[in-house]
Amino acid sequence: MNQVQTQPTNDRPVPSLPRHERPAAIIASDEEAITVAKVLAEEFAAGAAERDRDRRLPFAEIERFSQSGLWGITVPKAYGGAEVSAVTLAEVIAIISAADGSIGQIPQNHFYMVEALRLDANEEQKRFYFQRVLQGDRFGNALSEIGGKHAQDYKTTLRRAGDDFVLHGRKYYCTGVLFAHWVACVPFDKDGRRAIVFVPRETPGLTLIDDWTGFGQKTTASGTTLFDNIVVKDFAILDHQKAFERPTRMGSLAQLLHTAIDVGIARGAFETGLDHLRRHARPYALSGVDKVTEDPHMLATAGDLKVRLSAADAMLERAGEFVDRAGLEPNQENAEAASIAVAEAKVVANDVSLLLSSKLFELAGTRATLEHLDLDRFWRNARTHTLHDPVRWKYHFIGDYWLNGKAPPRTGTL
Repeated sequence: MNQVQTQPTNDRPVPSLPRHERPAAIIASDEEAITVAKVLAEEFAAGAAERDRDRRLPFAEIERFSQSGLWGITVPKAYGGAEVSAVTLAEVIAIISAADGSIGQIPQNHFYMVEALRLDANEEQKRFYFQRVLQGDRFGNALSEIGGKHAQDYKTTLRRAGDDFVLHGRKYYCTGVLFAHWVACVPFDKDGRRAIVFVPRETPGLTLIDDWTGFGQKTTASGTTLFDNIVVKDFAILDHQKAFERPTRMGSLAQLLHTAIDVGIARGAFETGLDHLRRHARPYALSGVDKVTEDPHMLATAGDLKVRLSAADAMLERAGEFVDRAGLEPNQENAEAASIAVAEAKVVANDVSLLLSSKLFELAGTRATLEHLDLDRFWRNARTHTLHDPVRWKYHFIGDYWLNGKAPPRTGTL
C-alpha cells in the first residue's frame, strides 16, 4: 500500500503496510479455529516479554495472525466464512491473550466492525467488506475521543458535501489502528446519529500517530488518529445507530471479547507463575519441606487461584452461550440476558486478572521481580485493560436487572 501520512511522536514513525503476498487461509470450523489459535499462541508467547520490554510493535505477528484465517472466522457462512460461535471466538481471544495480552486485544475492534456489518450493512457492502476480511484485511478502531464530557461525547463529524460526505475529527485510544488496512471511524452525522465510516489506510488526510504511552498493553498502538476533512462515499458509511435501536448482540459481543482478554491474561499469569514456582522458587527456611512445591501454603494458594480461574473460564463460556442465543434469536429477552451474562462474566474476569497477575509474584518469589523477566507485564496489562469500562457500573446494571427487572441500556459497553 502507499505510505500513509504520519506524524512521528518521540521518534516513532508509523510504517506503511505491505500488500498481502497471498490471500489469508480460510478456517472452516470452530474446532479448526481453536487449533490454529493454540499453535499461534505458542509462537506469540515466545517473544511476548521482549516485545513488551522494548515496545516493539508486533507487525509481523499481526500479519501472521490475520493470514492464519482467524480474523475472518466470524464472517457469515453465506459469504464464505466459518461463522464460528461466540463461545469459540471468545476462546480464541483468550488463548491468544494468555500468550500476549496486547496481541489478544488488537483484533477486538476488528470483530466489532465485522459484527456491525453483519447486522446493518447492505448486500453490496457485505459482499465487498466480508471478502476483504477473508483475504486478510484488518479493521482498526477509531471510536473514542478525549476531552469530552464522557467517552461517547464525540466531536468527530460526518457532513454531507454534494453527492459525498466529509469526515473530520480526532480520535484517541485507537487500538490496533497502526496495523489496520481500514480505519473504522465512529462519528456523529448532522442528525446526531452514530455512524461507522470505513477509511482505507492510504487515504489523503488520514494521519496515524503512534503516541500511546500507557504502562500496560504497550504494543497495542492505541494512539491518535486524525481525519482532516476526508471525502468519503456513501458506500463507506454504515448507520451504526440502528444496531442499538433494536435488540441485537452488538454490545454483548463487544464486551464478551473484552472479558476474554482479561481471562486470557489471567491464564497467562497463572501458568507463568506455576512454571517459575516449579523451576526457580525455593521453600521458606522454616517450612520443613525440601521443595517449594510441597509447601502447604503454596499448595493452598495455587489451589485457590485455580478455582477462581476455573470460575472465570466457566463464566466466559456461559456468557458466550447467551451471546450466541441472542444472535440466533435477537429478541428483547435474549439481548438483555446476553448483556447481563456478559457483565457478570466481565466482573469476575476483571477481578481474577488483577488477582492472578499480582499473586504471580507470591508464587514465583523475589526472582520474579527481575526486570529482564518482565513478569510485571501481566499485571500492567490487566490493570490497563480492565479500565476500559467501569466495573462499578456493571454491578449497578446487574443488580437493577435482577432486583427490579430493569433492562440494561443498549450500548457497546454492556
